[in-house]
Amino acid sequence: MKRFILCILAAGIIPALAGCHSPPAQSDEPASVLPEETGEPEEYLEPPKELELPPPGTDLPVSSFGEIWAYLLSGREQTLKQDFPLSDVGYFGAELDSYGQLINVPKPGNVSFYKGRLHLVVACNGRALTHFALAEGSRERKALIADLLEAANDFSGLQIDFENVPPKDGEAFLSFLRELRSGLGGKIFTVALPARTRQLKDDVYDYEKIKPLVDRILVMAYDEHWSTSAPGPIASMNWCQRVAFYSLEAIGREKLIMGLPFYGRTWGDINPNRAFLYSGIERIKGEQNVSEIQRENGIPNFKYEVPLSVTVYYEDDYSLSARLEMYRRMGVASVGFWCLGQETPAIWPILKLD
Repeated sequence: MKRFILCILAAGIIPALAGCHSPPAQSDEPASVLPEETGEPEEYLEPPKELELPPPGTDLPVSSFGEIWAYLLSGREQTLKQDFPLSDVGYFGAELDSYGQLINVPKPGNVSFYKGRLHLVVACNGRALTHFALAEGSRERKALIADLLEAANDFSGLQIDFENVPPKDGEAFLSFLRELRSGLGGKIFTVALPARTRQLKDDVYDYEKIKPLVDRILVMAYDEHWSTSAPGPIASMNWCQRVAFYSLEAIGREKLIMGLPFYGRTWGDINPNRAFLYSGIERIKGEQNVSEIQRENGIPNFKYEVPLSVTVYYEDDYSLSARLEMYRRMGVASVGFWCLGQETPAIWPILKLD
C-alpha cells in the first residue's frame, strides 16, 4: 500500500482531526476495539489476498457505486455542495443529554438545496449514559424512542450511532432497535457499527443479529490506529480488505455500507503531559540544564524545549481511490465517508453514482 509518513522536529505537535463519529473524540480508544478483540490471534474466513495497487502517479479510475453516503456536521453546512455525487447524507449533531433526552436535532431546512436523501444521525458515546438510555421499560427510554420517531418525520431516515454500548446491554440494544424499526414505518433505518474482521463472542454489535432490524449497516472501517495507539494508517488496505470480506459475509451486499475516512492523525514520540513527584521535577531540571526558575504568586515554574518527532498518516485521492476500487471489485455496492470538510477536493471527480 501507499503510506505517507512525515517526521517533524518541532516544539509543538500538529493537532489531529477527529475520527470515528464523535468530533472531538470522547475517548482515547475507539469503539471499534473491544477487550475480546485485542491481544488475540486473528482468525479470518479466508487468508487475505495480496493487494495489487496501481503505481502512484497513474490516472485514477472513476469508481461507481449504487449509493454514496457522507456525514455532514451541523454548523458546517457549507461543506456540502450541490454537485457532489451523493445519494445520502447523514446529518450529524443530535445527541442525548445527561437525562437521556434527545437534544441538538439539526434542521433539514439548513440544507434545503440538497436533493438527495437526508438522514438524522443520533449519537451517544458515553457508556454510562448509553446504559441509562437503553434500560428496558424505563420512562426515559420510552420518551427517547418517542422523540426519535417524531424527529425522524422531517428526514428521509434515522441512523443510530451508539458507539459504547456496555457488554451487558446487548439485548437491550437489540430491543431498542426493534422498537424503532417498528415505529419508523417507511423511513430508512440505519445503524453505524464498529469494524470487525470476524465474529466476536457475546458482541453487542453482532452484525447478524442487527441485520434483520435495519435497512442499512454502515461499517466504520477506520480508526484502525487511534490517538493513543502506535502510529499507523487510519485504515490500512489489508485490514480494510478483511473488514469488507467479513462484512459482506455477515451483512450482505444489499444492506452493507462500507465507511471510509477522509481524515488523518498525528503521533508524537513524546508526551510531556503528566504529574511528577518533587524528585522527578528536580531530575528534569538537571537533565534539561534548567537554570532559571520563575515564580507566579509564589509558585515556582520553568520552561524548556525538546525536539519532537511527529508521524502523520492521512488520506489522499490515491489512497481513497485504491480503497474504493478494492471494495468495488469485492462486490461492495454502497460506501460512506466520514466526514465532509475533511476530504481532498480531488476525490469528487473520481466518484460516480450508478
